[in-house]
Amino acid sequence: MAGPALRILGIDPGLRITGFGIIEKNGSKLAYVVSGCIRSGDAELPERLKDILEGLREIIEKHRPQQIALEKVFVNVNPASTLALGQARGTAICAAVDAGLPVSEYTALQVKQAVVGNGHAKKVQVQDMVKRLLGLAGAPSADAADALACAICHAHGGQGLGAIPTSGFRVKRGRLV
Repeated sequence: MAGPALRILGIDPGLRITGFGIIEKNGSKLAYVVSGCIRSGDAELPERLKDILEGLREIIEKHRPQQIALEKVFVNVNPASTLALGQARGTAICAAVDAGLPVSEYTALQVKQAVVGNGHAKKVQVQDMVKRLLGLAGAPSADAADALACAICHAHGGQGLGAIPTSGFRVKRGRLV
């Protein structure tokens, strides 16, 4: 008989939309708890970051996750977008640390590999596999699916369906090199 369920909050940070998803792992079984998006609108940067922080604090307080899984930021062509995404990610980390929760980080490649079995899977493939793995009636939104996928990746020890070794590698343009 398995011990108590482990509740994991997955976060897909974004400045406009931050996806979140909570699952429970009991032995090898995964169960869906809740998912959704925190929308920060078009306010000035400090207000948007405040919206993300308050939204995550509320989710953490209401659903009491025990661990946090967060998607790592990759550097893209636009440095300003990368910086903004980094600030949203930092805000998510602060919400977790403020609640005394451990944070694990995964690249998009690791998350897709763990959930779909292909590190270069399309968003719709991730949504479909999240739906299947959690037995959902419908596919979650892309941002919520990414957050749930991050939680699933963590639940599988960061390895998932097709374990990929990451030690000794670094991330360049969203890829392990």
